Amino acid sequence: MGLTASLLAIDAGNSKTDVACVAVDGTVLGAARGGGFQPPRVGVERAVDVLAEAVEQALAAAGAAGVGHVSACLANADLPVEEVQLAEAIRRRGWARSVDVRNDTFAVLRAGLTEDAEPRGVAVVCGAGINCAGMLPDGRTARFPAIGRLSGDWGGGSGLAEEALWFAARAEDGRGEPTALMRTLPAHFGLPSMYALIEALHLAHLAPHRRHELTPVLFATAAGGDRVARAVVDRMADEVVAMSTVALTRLGLLTEKVPVLLGGSVLAARHAQLDVRIRTLMAQRAPQAEVRVVAERPVLGAVLLGLDALGAEPEAYARSRAHYGTTTGIADPLRSTGHPHASHRSDHGGRATVTSG
Repeated sequence: MGLTASLLAIDAGNSKTDVACVAVDGTVLGAARGGGFQPPRVGVERAVDVLAEAVEQALAAAGAAGVGHVSACLANADLPVEEVQLAEAIRRRGWARSVDVRNDTFAVLRAGLTEDAEPRGVAVVCGAGINCAGMLPDGRTARFPAIGRLSGDWGGGSGLAEEALWFAARAEDGRGEPTALMRTLPAHFGLPSMYALIEALHLAHLAPHRRHELTPVLFATAAGGDRVARAVVDRMADEVVAMSTVALTRLGLLTEKVPVLLGGSVLAARHAQLDVRIRTLMAQRAPQAEVRVVAERPVLGAVLLGLDALGAEPEAYARSRAHYGTTTGIADPLRSTGHPHASHRSDHGGRATVTSG
């Protein structure tokens, strides 16, 4: 007799969606990839339509009409009210009897935690945006709204690029201190000056998304010794450490041996200055913390959270980890690759779980 699909695991970022259809013993029966999940731009129902395409493909690959539980880790599920709204929208699709929605930062966190029996730790994800989440085995979490400057956030690839442009513009016209960024940023696009770059961005001669290309330029300029660029990179490290230590404090873990996991394209790239400063400051402020880079695909985290909800056996976790190429949950950080999340935001509320009859 074949295995029965029990779980749909969904990891949906702004740029892509991964879905896995999983049996209660951890076997991945079907999988699919879909487009980005952007309810703020297209509305909740149209965003869930994008999920539906990938879900239906995964169910078809598994030969299943539905499952018992959906574990969905979604970008833009930032506040508890948004989690409830998204959980209700998913429940109406009839894929499962119960639906558990969390911010996608929790997928990265759960994928990197090695203790499946009592998962606890903190993760900071820094892709295009920045967010942090922590969890304890009893279900308590530490989260941040992470909806931009409104909630006190700074950083990620977008924030770094914006800051680099600000300093470079002021350097060129004399309002700010000199920095090589005034040359390296426009040169990346083959332009002669910051004025030309400002004009190209303002008039959309360069697509807005191309600003993200400036983040690696910032890091390269910092590596070349530029004082202003180095200060921006240091500030990014300070933000990562601030979020981590606040989350650890909220969970009562600041003085305990616990993983602090780094994910997202900016952190997984292991830029030397950024990486060294994060580890140095963490050693000072949370000396028991074990800082590691997570390289696993976040959909694994959604799978593991689903297995948690199903009360799966230890062998199920090992089987799912093996499917995604790891038995430990932590890859060699020297071989890590990033998973950019364009928006990582959360609040301190609980996750949204919706069950239908």
